[in-house]
Amino acid sequence: MAERFCTDTGEAVYRSRDAVKNFKIRIRIQRVTSTVALSQHLQQQHERGTIELDTFISQTQSGAVDEEELVVGWQDKFFSQYEMDLYQNESVCQTPLEKQYHTEILAMEKAKRRRNQRIFTYTDFDRFTNWEEQAQSLMTSAQVRPTFLAERMANIRHRRQERRPMDSNITKTRLVVWEPSKEFKNSHIVNTSMQSMHIMADLGPAGKLGLKENEYVLCTIRADSSGVITLKPDFNNDGESYRLGTEGDKREVWHIYLENASAPICTEEKEREQRMYRDLYNRHKDYLNSLVGQDFEMPPAGILRLIVNGEIVSAQGYEYDNLYVHFFLELPNSWSTASFQSLSGVTQTCRTRTFGKDNVAFFSYPFSFESFFRKEDESEASLPLWPVLYFKVLSLDFWQRHRTEGYGYLVIPSTPGYRRVTCPTWRPLQTGTVAELRRFFIGGAPELEDISDVRIPSTFKGDRLSRFGFRTQATGSITFVLNCLQHARAFVDSKTLKKRRQTVLDQLGGHSELGSVSNVLEAFHRARKRMQDARESLPQDLINTNASFISESSA
Repeated sequence: MAERFCTDTGEAVYRSRDAVKNFKIRIRIQRVTSTVALSQHLQQQHERGTIELDTFISQTQSGAVDEEELVVGWQDKFFSQYEMDLYQNESVCQTPLEKQYHTEILAMEKAKRRRNQRIFTYTDFDRFTNWEEQAQSLMTSAQVRPTFLAERMANIRHRRQERRPMDSNITKTRLVVWEPSKEFKNSHIVNTSMQSMHIMADLGPAGKLGLKENEYVLCTIRADSSGVITLKPDFNNDGESYRLGTEGDKREVWHIYLENASAPICTEEKEREQRMYRDLYNRHKDYLNSLVGQDFEMPPAGILRLIVNGEIVSAQGYEYDNLYVHFFLELPNSWSTASFQSLSGVTQTCRTRTFGKDNVAFFSYPFSFESFFRKEDESEASLPLWPVLYFKVLSLDFWQRHRTEGYGYLVIPSTPGYRRVTCPTWRPLQTGTVAELRRFFIGGAPELEDISDVRIPSTFKGDRLSRFGFRTQATGSITFVLNCLQHARAFVDSKTLKKRRQTVLDQLGGHSELGSVSNVLEAFHRARKRMQDARESLPQDLINTNASFISESSA
């Protein structure tokens, strides 16, 4: 017998998709008393030859360790010695269940096939189960009376199959009352289908079995209609047994072992079950497809649909606290959106926290835009201009005054996919100490009349833009996360028909590599044009001097 024993006798909850009728538990009890030490001492003396063999046998039989093992299935009925003696008399059997027990006991006595002596069970239909639920457990004090809710919940399982109509006289307007009536209490009890059974043991002395005061609960099992099985206590872990001490003049100690004896599912049944679940999921999938449909919503021919799901993640590196961001999306020519679509937004005010070396304000503010592109002139082969996201960072002080902390912009990527971009910001700077004092004490600061001046003003029509004399100061930066989706009928047609990409819309056809190459080529052409313009603007004498200097250096 192991010297260690488990002291945790709490409940364990299991979830099973199999039928609860297949649940089996193996339970073994073993008595450990002072006679065990006597038996071991007598055995050692017998091995040494100090006592006779007949004396050893008689002593060990009188002090033998009782042990019994039994495999119990769900709601299997094993009769105790008390029930065997009680139900043998037909005159005490009043209910149909008791008459059934009388017939089974007579057949068992006639066939002499009783498998248990001490271990027996109380099923869900026995009266003991109701008494046990009302008492909650054997460890509950006898002076504690169960509450009204506990009594009603204990009786629920006797009417779990009944579906009584709700009383229409109960008012539905006053759901909270100070002194609820009995009908109100009954209408608020959760009716959960649950069955219980108890595995018991008659731990009386040998030859004196059948007394009710010697019955002890070894294990309680509950199962509901959703497949949740509650076991108290749990199966034994690491071979440690549970210890149970009896009451009375002769206190004895018993060790209890619980083991899951449920038969594992065979390969054929497992495959059949998997096929059944697969068919069920396929039918459910077909049902959902019938509700949703097979075709996606396609934009009209010649139109590119751009969906941007973004997030303003954080702002870092700013001078003041309590930051918020005001942003809006500018659509170039040939781009449009629905009338109900909002292209601007304001984040919540967020306080900064120290993260590394910077003060960071984490917004995690989501936004979503949907726009459509339609090329007016298909003869032009250049790629279109993409929407631009302009934003302004502001701070709020204790006196509810607003300060401009920085301006910035972000060009929506021309290729679909995930992007994480950090955009630097700047703010206009006014010279002089008075301006800084005004910003600190009053909260005023220079602002841009048109936020599109951060990039190229929307009203600019010339070839060259000069910002000479415009003083700015670099501030912090804003981190964005963008998920871009491009949707067009031309993408599907070009993939299915394998036609050559010729139009501008076809060139956008979902390939990130093509978009990246196109962006690089456009940037190269713009840089080359700027070099040519700068070369033409220089004086001719300076160009000749530079050319002669280059030729001499080469020589």
